[in-house]
Parts: sequence; C-alpha cells; structure tokens
Amino acid sequence: MSYLSLIINPGSTSTKIGVFEDETLLFDETLRHSTEEIAKYDSIIAQKDFRKDIIVNFLKEKNFDINSLNLIVGRGGLLKPIPSGTYEVTDALLEDLKTGVQGQHASNLGGILAREIADIIGVPAYIVDPVVVDELSPLARISGVPELPRISIFHALNQKAVARRYAKEIGKKYEDLNLIVVHLGGGVSVGPHKNGKVIDIFNALDGGSAMSPERAGAVPAGSLIKMCFSGKYTEKEVYKKIVGNGGFNAHLSCNDMRDVEKMVESGDEHARVVRDAFIFQLAKDIGAMAAVLEGKVDQIIVTGGIAHDEIVVGGLKKYCEWIAPFTVYPGEDELLALAQGGLRVIKGEEKASVY
Repeated sequence: MSYLSLIINPGSTSTKIGVFEDETLLFDETLRHSTEEIAKYDSIIAQKDFRKDIIVNFLKEKNFDINSLNLIVGRGGLLKPIPSGTYEVTDALLEDLKTGVQGQHASNLGGILAREIADIIGVPAYIVDPVVVDELSPLARISGVPELPRISIFHALNQKAVARRYAKEIGKKYEDLNLIVVHLGGGVSVGPHKNGKVIDIFNALDGGSAMSPERAGAVPAGSLIKMCFSGKYTEKEVYKKIVGNGGFNAHLSCNDMRDVEKMVESGDEHARVVRDAFIFQLAKDIGAMAAVLEGKVDQIIVTGGIAHDEIVVGGLKKYCEWIAPFTVYPGEDELLALAQGGLRVIKGEEKASVY
C-alpha cells in the first residue's frame, strides 16, 4: 500500500508545500506572501487561517482531493527541547506551538497548519526533528556560567536526514555509525552523531559556531558585553548584529556565497579573507567534534546550499580529510525529509514520539 502525504514548511514570507506518494514527489509549490499581506497580522499565530486558506485553495486549483491524503506533516517549531523523532501533533504540542514556549517563529505554524487540515479530513498530523532537538550529553550542557547552560538549536531535520541517507547508501544502520554532519546555509551547524544521537552542538542560531552568511557565530564575550553597555545600541540592535546582520552580511553586505565568490574572483582581497576565515572556523568546529567522538569518525558529511561551493568544500577537505573521508550532499530537501519522517511512523517502522 502506498501513502499520500501533504507536507507543509512555513517560512517568514512563504509557505512551501509538497504532496508525496510514499517518497515520490507528485508536486510542490512555494506559496509566497507579500510584505503587505504579512503586515496585516500582529503575530505569527494570527497568520494561521490566512495560510491555511491559501494551502487548501491551491490544492483545489490543482484538482487534488485532500480527502485522499493519509497523513499531513508540518515543519517543527520552537518547542521545548525534545529528542529526535517524528511527533504526532497532540493537544499539548499544539498548545506549545501556539504560545511559542521558546519564541515565535514561522516554523511554529507547520504543526499548527498540519493539525488543522488533518482534523478536517480525519488523518494524523506530525512534525519531524524540529530545530530544538536535544540529545546533548551532560558534559555538553555545561558552560562556565551556571545561569547560561549550552543549549541545542541546530538544523536537526536536514542533519538527521542526510545522516540516515548516508547510512542507507552504505548498507548500515544510522545507529551504528559515528558521523560529523556539517550543514552550510544561512546559518551553519556541525554535529557529532554518535550511534544515532547528536551528542554535542554549537548553537547555530545566536552564538557558539562558525560565522555564517547571516549570523555572527562565536564572538569575544567581553567585547560583546562592552558593546551592550556602550549606550550606542538597543538590545534589539545588538541581537541583530549577532543574528541577521552578522557574518558575511556584516563584513561584505551580502548573504549569498555565490556573490562572495564573485567578489573574490574580481580581486576583492577582503572578501577572500572573509571567505577563508569562514572555512577556517568551520574546520575548527569539525576538529572539535572529532574530539567529542574520540577520533572515531566514520564519515564527514557536508550538506546545505553552500555545499555546492567547491572552493568551500575543498578547503574543508584540506583541513579535515585526515579525520575521515567526506561525502557531500549539496542543497537540502526538507520536504522529503518531513515526508520520510511521517512515513516511518505510518508504515510501522518506528513509533511516534510523545511530546
């Protein structure tokens, strides 16, 4: 028996959807929302009905009968820290998505929209590996300030998906491997996967990792404190320097690696130094995670949009290929990863996790 699934991945100004038959994509669409449309709503949760209507109307235009669906899967949001897995959107999970227990983000709408549409047709709704997946070892949680424990926020969905893909391709179980997965996108994350769990991570959102196109990554703490109390910036302005206007945006006024490479090719020496520093910082993160795995690394996997950049990947190999061989999966396929998570549950390959 095959299963039809609707996948919903909301972003700040778009809602990407896909319809799958098992793992085969039948069609997908990025439903874009103008700034003017989004501005009508004073909160992310207030956009719920607007986005749901757009999804349902689009499927009607495609002459697709939503009653033929067997399951609906949404991108997970900023929930409480949870282990990796596929979670049924229960009332408790739904409530925490609505209230935003760790913050408001468009991804919170994924599970909410999935549940609302699923309830209409009487099928289960799931989320899969949200960014708050937390499998850290006790040692990884400790920082030098007890009030500031290290927390797990990273690209769990894509990291887990490519790790499972690699394991399947070599005929082994994900749980039997030690992997370092490097996600390179608007944010970056480097995760040590030990026997199916990501036991450490540098916070990929607001500090800890290498810089990225839009994020500052780890910065000197003392200097940051002085900046905060300089009187020159509001809290919001300082945070924007760390998340949104950090990294390439701060140094080069762009957030696209392709544009950075064009700058380098045109002879821009500062752009070259920034790009090479990015590679250097990532290599240090990989080395740190190799130590976490006690040097027992089966494979280093590089994924995300910047994995298309041969210079970046080549630079990482130069620094780190002595640790383990590299496998590169350029880009990311979050829709497929979400579909696969739902399928594993509905086919009985794994049980749905309880939030």
